Amino acid sequence: MRIIKSFLLIGFFTLATSSKAQKVYTENDIRIIPKPTQTLIKTGVFEFTKDTKFVVNDDFQKDAVNALATQFEVAAGWKPVMVTKVPMRNFVQFMTDPNLKNEGYILDVNPNSIIISAKEKAGFLYGLESVRQLLPEAIESKFAITTAKWQIPSVTITDEPRFKWRGLMLDVSRHFFDKNYILATIDRLAMHKMNVLHLHLVDDQGWRIEIKKYPKLTEIGAWRVDQENTSWNARLTTNPDEKGTYGGFFTQNELREIVKYAATKGVEIIPEIEMPAHVSSAIASYPELACFNQRIGVPSGGVWPLTDIYCAGKETTFEFLQDVIDEVITVFSSKYIHIGGDEATKTNWEKCPHCQKRMKDNGLKDTHELQSYFVKRMEKYINSKGKKVIGWDEILEGGLAPDATVMSWRGTKGGTEAAHQGHDVIMTPETPCYFNFYQGPQNEEPLAFDAYNPLNEVYKFDPVVSTMTPQEAAHVLGGQANLWAEHLSLPKDSEYMIFPRLAALSETLWSPKEKRDWNDFTARLFPMLKRYDYLGINYAKSAYLVTASSTADLANKQIKVELKNEFPNPDIRYVLGNQSINHHAVKYTSPIEFKETTIIKASLFQDEKPVGKTFTDTIIFHKAVAHKVKYLTPFNQNYKGDANTMVNTIRGSKNFHDGQWQAWLVNDMELVIDLEKQESIEQVMVGALESQGAGVNFPTEVKVLISNDGIYYKQVGKAVRSYAVNPVPELKDFKINFQKQHVRYVKVVAVNLKKSPKGESSWLFVDEIVVN
Repeated sequence: MRIIKSFLLIGFFTLATSSKAQKVYTENDIRIIPKPTQTLIKTGVFEFTKDTKFVVNDDFQKDAVNALATQFEVAAGWKPVMVTKVPMRNFVQFMTDPNLKNEGYILDVNPNSIIISAKEKAGFLYGLESVRQLLPEAIESKFAITTAKWQIPSVTITDEPRFKWRGLMLDVSRHFFDKNYILATIDRLAMHKMNVLHLHLVDDQGWRIEIKKYPKLTEIGAWRVDQENTSWNARLTTNPDEKGTYGGFFTQNELREIVKYAATKGVEIIPEIEMPAHVSSAIASYPELACFNQRIGVPSGGVWPLTDIYCAGKETTFEFLQDVIDEVITVFSSKYIHIGGDEATKTNWEKCPHCQKRMKDNGLKDTHELQSYFVKRMEKYINSKGKKVIGWDEILEGGLAPDATVMSWRGTKGGTEAAHQGHDVIMTPETPCYFNFYQGPQNEEPLAFDAYNPLNEVYKFDPVVSTMTPQEAAHVLGGQANLWAEHLSLPKDSEYMIFPRLAALSETLWSPKEKRDWNDFTARLFPMLKRYDYLGINYAKSAYLVTASSTADLANKQIKVELKNEFPNPDIRYVLGNQSINHHAVKYTSPIEFKETTIIKASLFQDEKPVGKTFTDTIIFHKAVAHKVKYLTPFNQNYKGDANTMVNTIRGSKNFHDGQWQAWLVNDMELVIDLEKQESIEQVMVGALESQGAGVNFPTEVKVLISNDGIYYKQVGKAVRSYAVNPVPELKDFKINFQKQHVRYVKVVAVNLKKSPKGESSWLFVDEIVVN
């Protein structure tokens, strides 16, 4: 009897110890992105061990399980076994449930088993992806972590997507990205339960798909003259006789491999074959495709306006495009073919005898209707091949093809109009779905398109417009992010622009609208970022960055600086002077006032440690602050700053729309600062911006002249800088030092470049003139 009691006590002690060690999970511990539709927490955990079995019934399930099993093999040091018979315990099983919706799943986790129920393949994949995100982030590790416990909570998740189109577009034309990067991107889309990869295969700067009937498309059209050391929009026109060496293309076999692999991950590959514009690469290869058989080179950079477009009047144009489509559909199994249709400048059509005859023969009143004819004709041919057409919202102009789907990028107006007409719509408005826009302050970010789509704005996106009727909303298939690659030449650059914004987008397209909450999302984002770290994804940490906005009270010679961050209720701390950011930093609670030259450093803190890059700025109170400025050459009214821009201590950023810049187009800057009494000075510093892609160039010379009567001036110094190619935006202070002088008036002249090497009018931007 005593022995039995001892065993009972030992058993009770073991059970108590075990339960004490076992973590009790709450809903806050479920860090899945995108957030599931419904989550029920139960008691206990399921622990993966080397004895865990996966029950699989077909090759698809084997492939799906193998991906997760391989992660265990690397991170845990053992690989779960696949079996066909259900064991007594410690197993993962797939069960088909015809009552669930497409892509939906039920994940039922108990201490002895995991059951994933779904109607079809995608649901099983997404159930496994949720298992993956329930596991510790270390499951993504590239080396064994022996200390990890591979437990997940007992939970029942019932989940399905809100929208059936959850996409990402990769532009592989402006810069070419190879097969390996595309395959890695497919993995990452599946991880976020995204199901469409739209490949922009054709544009002015490169033709990226092998077409066997037209070999020059890849012999000529896939390669351009290398001007990568020059800003995209400042690149010179290519001579058609100069051989291109920069570029690349996919063979049809490579693309078939991509399509096949994507299918195993639930991702559909949508090819885009642009027409009638964005096709300089095709015309460089076959000049007869243009209205006037013009010979052009493949552009090395930006082209505007897009006048070299396909001739809509020649039958040979349509024969060419039909031949191209015939080969494209042998490669891609997708339901859709994207035909572009955007930004066509039709000036050649207006002069072309072939186009004019086409218009006359078909009773078309203008070139908009001619474009509509073009799109409708190609749609009819594509439909005859069993495919549907997608086009950018410009295909609405002149009348929309009967069965076309509209991808709305110029805001949501085009999509709303198309839905009203009964057409399916994919919403991808520039704001916030263009991932080539900046996601943080331009001074701290790599070069991007001059606009702003931060993480929190992506999270606010909703493809359904509030003014839509239920019938119109039913035509919204979903949404998509677009990543144009003018400024992206390497996979790491592309990753930086995609992540973590893709995580935010995935939730806006998958999760129920009422479940979305920014505070909750950001709490789940941090574990996802740890996964990115393990996976080696070069994600942007822009959301960590502290940004500052300043206001000047010049009457009291005072500046107020407000600090912000994207995250809710951020723990921002700062120091003044040359101190380092550490635990002694002051918690930011309200705008900070400055009345003298000061260095400020600030950072977001997490777990009592600074995270992300430290914000640093020097506020300079100089002798010209708040004094009168007389402009001898007026600034351009599009960039006029305010009455005190030149002497308010607030510096401009690389975003020349930030309100802190004054600008001159072609003209030189010439102004006089009245110090109102004689001051002893020995340096003048002129802050300028260069952004050659936007036509903004540094001054070629800066001169400083001084006077005591405001009539007679003498020059005391100058700085000279000859024009130089500069591919990235840059801020520069032009410093002119001279012997100490006692003066009242300071005249500053900055000489404008006047014309760029491309022959375009040059802008000169100045943000502050510092007098010391």
